Amino acid sequence: MATAADLRDINVGMAITDVPDAGYINLTCAGDKTHRLAEWAQWPTCPAGPDKLTGIRFDYDRATAREGTMVAGHPAVLTVMIDKDARIAALTIETDPKARLYLKKKAFLLGQQAKSRYGEDGWNCTQAQPSGDKQEVGGVFVDERCTKTTDGRAIEIERRLYRELNKDIKEFTDETRITIRRVGS
Repeated sequence: MATAADLRDINVGMAITDVPDAGYINLTCAGDKTHRLAEWAQWPTCPAGPDKLTGIRFDYDRATAREGTMVAGHPAVLTVMIDKDARIAALTIETDPKARLYLKKKAFLLGQQAKSRYGEDGWNCTQAQPSGDKQEVGGVFVDERCTKTTDGRAIEIERRLYRELNKDIKEFTDETRITIRRVGS
């Protein structure tokens, strides 16, 4: 597992200059989506956030990923966070809220795949229960947060599948957010 990349050829902790430009498109500043970058090397032109990290959103080039920006079969929104030393301090993988309903309704499953990727053991998880404002969807309720530290990475997985009580039955929350941070970042 230590040799496998966190995402394609991207590893938390690596220099952003080591990420190839080929295969990635739509590089934009996370804080200013109108600020487009032609290549990874332009990352310093983006503003840093309060945590002093610079976020870059990106997509897969369809020339190298026929299905588009997908992670383990799920449409995804991808962001790398770069520190002042030009190293990837964190990587965020979120299920795409704009995905077609067929794919979106399975978004909570991406978290399970990520847990498997980093090993089933050693996760510290908390699971909320249905409440007055959050109810099951088709008999399933997920409101979970899991963390684990392994191989110099602090991994956090948040999974949600529920319907808010006062919303239309076709409107529901179904999402996964995976954050992989370099320990100490």
